[in-house]
Parts: sequence; structure tokens; C-alpha cells
Amino acid sequence: MTAIKHALQRDIFTPNDERLLGIVNVCKAGKKKKNCFLCATVTTERPVQVKVVKVKKSDKGDFYKRQQTWELRDLAEVDAKDASKENPEFDLHFEKVYRWVASSTAEKNSFISCIWKLNQRYLRKKVEFVNVSSQLLEELPKAEESVPSGESQSVAGGDEDALDDYQELSTREEQDIESMMEMCEYAVSNAEAFAERLSRELQVLDGANIQSIMASEKQVNILMQLLDEALGEVDTIEGKLSSYEEMLQSVKEQMDQISQSNRLIQISNTNNVKLLDEIQFLVNYMDLSKGHIRALQEGDLTSPKGIEACINASEALSQCMNVALRPGHDKLMAVTQQNLLFAELRDTFARRLTNHLNNVFVHQGHDQSSTLSQHTAELSLPKHSPLHRDLLRYSKLMEWLKNTHREKYEGLSRTYVDYMSRLYEREIKDFFEVAKIKMAGTTKEAKGKFATLPRKESALKQETESLHGSSGKLTGSTSSLNKLTVQGANSRRSQSSSLLDMGNMSASDLDVADRTKFDKIFEQVLSELEPLCLAEQDFISKFFKLQQHPTVIPPLAQPETEETDGGTPSRIPPQAEHRQSLSSEKDLVRLMMNKIFQSIETELNSLIALGDKIDSFNSLYMLVKMSHHVWTAENVDPASYLSTTLGNVLVTVKRNFDKCISGQIRQMEEVKISKKSKVGILLFVAGFEEFAELAETIFRNAERRGDLDKAYVKLIRAVFVNVEKVANESQKTPRDVVMMENFHHIFSTLSRLKISCLEAERREAKHKYTDHLQSYVINSLGQPLEKLNHFFEGVEARVAQGVREEEVSYQLAFNKQELRKVIKEYPGKEVKKGLDNLYKKVDKHLCEEESLLQVVWHSMQDEFIRQYKHFEDLIGRCYPGSGITMEFTIQDMLEYFSSIAQSH
Repeated sequence: MTAIKHALQRDIFTPNDERLLGIVNVCKAGKKKKNCFLCATVTTERPVQVKVVKVKKSDKGDFYKRQQTWELRDLAEVDAKDASKENPEFDLHFEKVYRWVASSTAEKNSFISCIWKLNQRYLRKKVEFVNVSSQLLEELPKAEESVPSGESQSVAGGDEDALDDYQELSTREEQDIESMMEMCEYAVSNAEAFAERLSRELQVLDGANIQSIMASEKQVNILMQLLDEALGEVDTIEGKLSSYEEMLQSVKEQMDQISQSNRLIQISNTNNVKLLDEIQFLVNYMDLSKGHIRALQEGDLTSPKGIEACINASEALSQCMNVALRPGHDKLMAVTQQNLLFAELRDTFARRLTNHLNNVFVHQGHDQSSTLSQHTAELSLPKHSPLHRDLLRYSKLMEWLKNTHREKYEGLSRTYVDYMSRLYEREIKDFFEVAKIKMAGTTKEAKGKFATLPRKESALKQETESLHGSSGKLTGSTSSLNKLTVQGANSRRSQSSSLLDMGNMSASDLDVADRTKFDKIFEQVLSELEPLCLAEQDFISKFFKLQQHPTVIPPLAQPETEETDGGTPSRIPPQAEHRQSLSSEKDLVRLMMNKIFQSIETELNSLIALGDKIDSFNSLYMLVKMSHHVWTAENVDPASYLSTTLGNVLVTVKRNFDKCISGQIRQMEEVKISKKSKVGILLFVAGFEEFAELAETIFRNAERRGDLDKAYVKLIRAVFVNVEKVANESQKTPRDVVMMENFHHIFSTLSRLKISCLEAERREAKHKYTDHLQSYVINSLGQPLEKLNHFFEGVEARVAQGVREEEVSYQLAFNKQELRKVIKEYPGKEVKKGLDNLYKKVDKHLCEEESLLQVVWHSMQDEFIRQYKHFEDLIGRCYPGSGITMEFTIQDMLEYFSSIAQSH
């Protein structure tokens, strides 16, 4: 180790003006053994800096290199692991903890001692040494403490021994040595002579000291005698002290007895105070007043004062029963008797409360039926707010029952749900019966208009029976059956007058007031159901205390199958089948609501089916109204029973809406036209106009506008396709006329309604209308001047084949004589006659409702003038200088067209 120490000093620290004072061979704890050296160094320059340097041998193994350096002032703690046993492990706490294992315990101790000494000498902030033996932490020599701090920082030695033995000369010693060296002038030049002189003088001084000691023997004897006398006095004093100690021991024993007695008295007092506190605690928290006991046993549960007294008594009883008893209280006889009394009072009051509320529920389930006829006559549901207001007085008692008697609480919940479900089922079915009758009456006036329509009795009977089955209790009275018979007849009429019906009547025959009345009835139904469900849900949450914390699920609804009046099985909602998976009180509220209002969804679907039978347009009203109510319910509570039920019904309404659109498209595809009559404006084109006008009125500011836009796109594409199909199949009316008139009607409708999603279709309709108008005009104008047209078509064909224009007149078939012959066949009188016949033919082709005759006639006039100018241009270019002109002028043509239009 000494050789390594000298090598490190020479190779690493001397070039950096550092002195190596301590070294230890270490490796990192817990890792593969890679040895290195930790060195404690100080700088030779002032101010002195103390460092801990990690030195490692190079990979080649021929020299050492400095790997890591720490300032000693950054060292916070040195942990030697064990102060009593030999252990080579130790930790150095710098900015992080470095764990080392020394090659030997001796090296570790030597290094820690060196660190301690350097810390004591140079640092103001002292390092904490943990698990280090006190023998290693020796104080520095006292002489070092007297040395000024500035001088103590100079270390003359080169290793740890030099640090322990070295001591600087004081000022006085330096002066003595200098004066001695001045007396011996040769001290510097002849050190041996100077050393011999010093040795001789030292021997002289030693001899003088010995003689001095021998001369003071008498004084030593006197001193020894005085010491013997002092020892005698000490013995006397010790005897007296022993007697005093015996006396104090007796006093101590008496004081101990007194202290023991006082301690026992204090313990007794403490026990008495604690006993009094326990008795006071039991009296304060486990004593129920006689008034409370009387209220629990015989309190009036019908009057407000009696209910308030029962609430206070039940709360006091709960406090007494739920008091946190201290250890040992349950072994007291008085506490046991009180608990038995409380349990008896609790059971008695719970039984009284359950019986009373059961009677209230049963009475309410049978009593409300007497007022149903009054409410259903005006299409309104009975209000249960008085019952809710009366029952909410018991809400605190229900909460008490929920916390104390879970079984009775669940039994009351089942009883309430059972009787209220019967009550609501009667009210809702009667309510929907009246709504269906009122809906059936919306088409009563139309019966007179279409009474002559052919109808089979078997079909009427079947339709009436279908409506009868869907309406639940429509067999209740003769008048309702008669109304349904009218409804059945008119629903057949309304089906035939749907948007795209090809029967004997169009959708315009329907009375708009009937649709408005249906819309009001449907809105009235939803407006009545919404507050009813919300009020009942709010009451259930408050009365049964189901709005705050998760709780055990009461068995309110078992999976079962019930039958409606019509014999159709009604399945309990899936929530009841998965009751065990519910975990929150919101789910419990929804479960109770599903049981109470299990008939609402069925009745709503039946009402929707009836409305769809009456008139397919009703699906538009129902989609808008139902969407609005679903949106409103979701804003209040997205997970509520009302929101879920209306959402399910909305799916049915949307399905009916889609089915209506698909059926109308199918009717378009199946349309047949008469071969003997002209086509005119197709019924489904006019029907689309009626549908769009009504839909724009219904869906104004509606939430489901996107559904209408999708339906628009489907319908308009079907209209386009089937207009072309009819035009191709038409024999009486030219194809161009069918396309022109119908696309003009579509373009006018879309332009007037300004439906943004159909803007591209509007432009397409205009384009088709313009193209077919132009095509019809050109084809029609070829008939009055047929030979002239053929002649000039031949001229244009020759020019196109390469014949020069001025040489066309030399062609045999197109010479000047042939041209004059053709022109003479079309004098003004013949042209006017031909145009008159053309006007009559166009008039026969076009329908009156679209009023396109004048438009077409004006377009023909423009086209005729264009052809006339074209013929004159060809004559001028192909027959120059011939002087050939038409038999009539443009002014003549304008007069012909004007006189023909006025004469008709």
C-alpha cells in the first residue's frame, strides 16, 4: 500500500499541487468486484481545499487515472455500518449515497479517522459520523487548538503520520533557537559541532536538575506528613457522611410510604371520575324520554303534529341505538335491558308505520279510479300531486325505516310499485283510448267526400279489428266502436292519398286541418305524459331516499311475462332481468319507474301505429314532436326513465318515417301511365311538392332536420329517375314534353321552397328542363318547313364533304332552280297555316296546370327566326348574285306567331 501511495502522490497529486493524506482500497457494494482507491487530499496552496478523489487503474493496467472528485465540504454523513463489529462496508453521503466495501477493516478505519481529522481541522460545517467507534474519533492535540487558524492550515508531512506528529514552532521557540545559533557562529557551517555542544549543555542541565531534586528531600518529607494528616481528616469526614446517609435513608423510606399512599388516593379519585363519566355518558346517550316512547308506541300517524312527534322520536331512538359504546358497556345489565327496550320500540313502530303506509297505498290504488272519466274526457291525465304531498310528510320516517328495517322498507317499496302500477295502467290505457278516438275523428269530415270509393266489407272489418287490437280497451263503449269504424274507413282513404299514391285521389284531397288536429293531439299526449313521469320520478327519489348513496337493491321487479287485455305478452324491460347487476340508486329509481309505467311504451307504440295508419304524413309530425321531447328529457336527466322510454319510442317513429319514404319510392317505381291520355304533371311530382311544403312547415327549427334532408335526397333522386322512366314509356305525349313539364315543375318547387340540401338537384332540374324545351322546339319546328329543312341540310352536307360554297349551285340536286322550286312551296300563307297546325299540336301535348304553352311558343318563334336567318345566310354564301329570297320576311313571321297566339 505504501508503494501505491507514493506512486499516486508522484503521478497524480503532485502535478496538481495536492498532498495525499489518506487512502483506502475499495469496490462498490453489490456489484462485480472492480477495485479502485479513495484518496483524501489537501492542496498545498492557501486557502486549503480538502477533497476526496476516486482513482482507478487504467484499462491497460500500466498507470492510474483520476476518475471522480468530491469536495469534503459537500460530504454530509459517513456511515461505518457497525461500530462494535469489524465490517469493511461504509457509506459516503454526498449529493447521493455512495456505498463502498474496503479491502480490510483496518484500511476503512484509517481512512475514516483521516476524514474525521481533516473535518475537525479545516471545515466549519462538521460532517456527521454514524456507527463509528469513539476510539477512532480522537481529539487533535491541544497544541493545535492554540495555533492560529491561518497557521494550522500548513501541513508539513506527506502522509497520515506526518499529520499526527508534526507541530509548528512557536514564536518564542524560534527566537531561542535563533539566539542560540547566533552564539555559535559555526552552527550553520558545522552542524556536528553545534549538535555536540547542545548535547553537552543538555547533560549539564540534567545533572543540575537531579541535584536540585536531591536537595529538596526535606521539603518532600514535610509534604508527605501533611498528606497523611489530610488522609486522617478525610476518614473522619467519611464517618460523619455515613451517619448522615443512614438518617437520610430512613427519611427516604418514610417519604416513599407517603408517596405510595398519595398515589393510591389519586388512583381512587381518577377511577371515581371515570366511573362518573361513564354513568353520565350512558344516561345522556342511552335514555329515551317518556314522550318519545309514547309517540313510538301510540303516536298518531295521520295528523301533522303526530307525524312530527313520531319523526323526532324515531330520530332519538336511532341516536340511542347507534351510540358508539365503549369497551365493556355491553356487559352491563342496564345497557342490555335498554337495548332490548330500544329493539322492542323499533319493531313496534316499524310495524305500525308499515301497516299505515300499506293502507295508504292500497286506498290510493282503488280511490283514484272514480275521477278517471272526468280527466280522460278532456285528454288529460289525473294529477297525483296531492298524494305525493301527503306522502312526503313520511319521507324522514321512510329513511328511518330504510336504515333500521330493510325488509319492511323493501316490502313497502314493492307494495307501492304494485298498487301504483295498477292505478297508472288504468289511467294511461283510458287516456290513450280517448286519444285514439280523438285521432280517429280527425278524418271524420273526409268520410263524406270519399264515401263513394269502392271498399270491401271484409277489408274494413279486418282493418277495424287491427285498430281495435292495438288500442287496448277500445271495446269499452258503443260510441268508441262507431268512431273507430269511421277511423278505419278513413285510414284506408288516407293511405290511398299518401304522398306518392297512384289511386283515384291525390294527397291534396286531405284536409290540412285534420293533420293539424292530429299534431295537437299527439303533442297533448306527450305533454301530459312528461310531467306525470317527472313528478313520479321526483317523488320516488325523495320519498324512498334514493338520490344520494349506493345501496342494496330491493327485489322490486322479478323477470316475468304479463299479458295485456288483447292477449299479447308484454315483456318486462331488460333492466328487471339484470337487477342483480345494478349498483346505484339512479338505477333503482329507473327500475321502479319501469314497473310502474310498464304500459307507456306499449301504448305509445300503438298510438304511433294508429297515426301512421290514418295518414303517412303523420310520421313527420310524430318524428319532430318525439325528437323535441326526447331532447328535453335528456337535458333534464339523460339516464331517466322518461328519456330512455321516449328514446325507444323515437326509434319506432324514425323507423316508420323511413318505411314511409321507402314505400313512397316503391310506389314511384310501380307507377303506370295511361296509353290513351296525355301525361302532364305526374302525381308523384305534385306529391313531392306537397310533401316538401308540409315538411318545411313541420321541420322548421326542428332537432331532426338531418333526417328530413336525407329523405329529401332519396325522394328527389327517385323522382328524377321515375320521371325519365315515364317519359320513355309515354306513347301519347312526346318524351321531351314529359321531361320539360315535370322538371320545370320540380325546378319551380325547389326555387320557391329554397331547400338548401337540394340546391344541386334544383340546378339539375333547370338544366334538364331547358335542354328538353330546346329539343322539343327544334323537333317540332322541323314539320312546318320540312322540305326546306331537308334542302338546306343537303346543302350543309355538301359543304361538309368539301364542296366549295360557291360551287354548290352547280350540283344537280341543289341548283338554283331546285332552290326556287322549294321556296315557292312555302309562301307566307302556307307557312302561317303550318304554324297554326303546329300551335294546335303543341297545345294538345302540353298540360294546362303548368302553363308552358306561351313559353314554348315564344321559344319556337325565336328558333324559327334563327333558322330563317340561317337559311338566308346559306343562300347568300352558296347562291351569290342569284337574287333568290324567301317568300316571307321576319316581320311576316312575327305577325304570324302573334296572330296565332291571340286567335287561340
